[in-house]
Amino acid sequence: MKKKLLILNIILTLIASPLAFAQEDDDFWNELDPAEFPNASDVMPYENITQNKDGQLVIESGIEKTVDLTLMNCIELALGNNPDINMAFHDSLASDTRIRQVWSNYFPKFSWQTGYTRIKQLQLSDALGRNLTFNYFILGQITLQQMLYDFGVTQNQATIRRLEFENAKQTVASTINNVIYQTKDAYYNLLYANQQKAVALDTVKKFELFYNQAKSFYEIGLNPKVDVTIAEANLSDAKLSLIRAENAVNLAIARLNNVMGVPFMEKYEPKDSLMFTPFDLTFEELIDIARDARPELRQAEINVETAKQTMKLVKKSYFPTITAEGQYAIGGKHFTSNYGYNFGAYLTFPTINGMLIKNEIEEARYLYDRQLAAAKKLQNDIYLEIRNAYLLLQEKKNSVPVALLQVKQTKENYELSYGRYKVGEASPIELKDAQIIYQTAQLNYYDALYQYNSARAQVEKAIGKNINPDNEEILNLTE
Repeated sequence: MKKKLLILNIILTLIASPLAFAQEDDDFWNELDPAEFPNASDVMPYENITQNKDGQLVIESGIEKTVDLTLMNCIELALGNNPDINMAFHDSLASDTRIRQVWSNYFPKFSWQTGYTRIKQLQLSDALGRNLTFNYFILGQITLQQMLYDFGVTQNQATIRRLEFENAKQTVASTINNVIYQTKDAYYNLLYANQQKAVALDTVKKFELFYNQAKSFYEIGLNPKVDVTIAEANLSDAKLSLIRAENAVNLAIARLNNVMGVPFMEKYEPKDSLMFTPFDLTFEELIDIARDARPELRQAEINVETAKQTMKLVKKSYFPTITAEGQYAIGGKHFTSNYGYNFGAYLTFPTINGMLIKNEIEEARYLYDRQLAAAKKLQNDIYLEIRNAYLLLQEKKNSVPVALLQVKQTKENYELSYGRYKVGEASPIELKDAQIIYQTAQLNYYDALYQYNSARAQVEKAIGKNINPDNEEILNLTE
């Protein structure tokens, strides 16, 4: 019996030992190295969002801290980070280099050549009537060529490249104008989304109050339970609207970030709010401003002049080129067995195809006429764009006071319905209808403000100028 107990004890010990080791081994593998897996508080980023000595916004990290941004801050970020502006700017730099590439025709051209040739003559060249075969070396052949005059061809080419450079600069201005408008519209859309969220949050609070009121009436026996159920359903619907409004804010932030060129900058709050600022410029004043400020109009003039210069250049296809050239070479049957040089001036005429050049001149003339028509069409389109933007602005301007009056009226109706409900004279459905009408009126008012500000930004884009609220000074942000 003792022997059996001893054997059983040994077996239990052998079974328990691996279990204990496994438990100890499991604890071992669950231990984390703090250097490799630090605590969250040890690796949380910090930020330093300040303004430099020039008053410009400096964002070193925008991960944890929420920074307040104004519309001008957003425009500054967009001008510095939007990739469309960056691409247009570098296109203009590349266009500038093409001007100097053309003027390089007046710089000397230098070349050096060396080579080896195995020659067997075709004609008999010795007394025995044999064709001589020999090696011919060119140790070095240096050529220096200078173009003296090409009868204005290079000047025309340089003028065309300079006009293309001016066109590229106007493209930069046009891109900046569009980006500023997009930034304004996205910023106003974010302000509108925040107002929607505020209205949704206020609606949730009101329906919570309705629910508590209905629940109290039910507990004391004044209202049936169906009123509590209706109030609870209204509260759930308001919370769902709040979730959608919060998501709309996130979408508006993402859109504004994309326009500014900083898609990963997430945590910030707009410092401004939707406001109504007067805009009293007449349509005729807007047209006068656009004539001087709209980049596309200047581009149309440049395109016409470019087509004119191209037509002049094609007409010079018959003209020759005067060049001076000097050459020195050393070589022969041996590396230095002979040398020679030559220099002179040359009048070189191009290969002339009369029919080709005649049709190229006609093509250039037709393209010139086309650019004249395109410039006229662009003027008409910009005139229509300004007209539409101005009329839209007037419509939104007149809609704002009407929407504000509607808010006041629906608020008064809601307050009357709520007072009747508190004394038990109004039903939950009547109170809900009054609240929904009041909520809709608020949203319509903020939408009218957003549409007005967006239309104002569209007018500024159409004329190519940014106008301050007081209309005392016209600021050109595209220069």
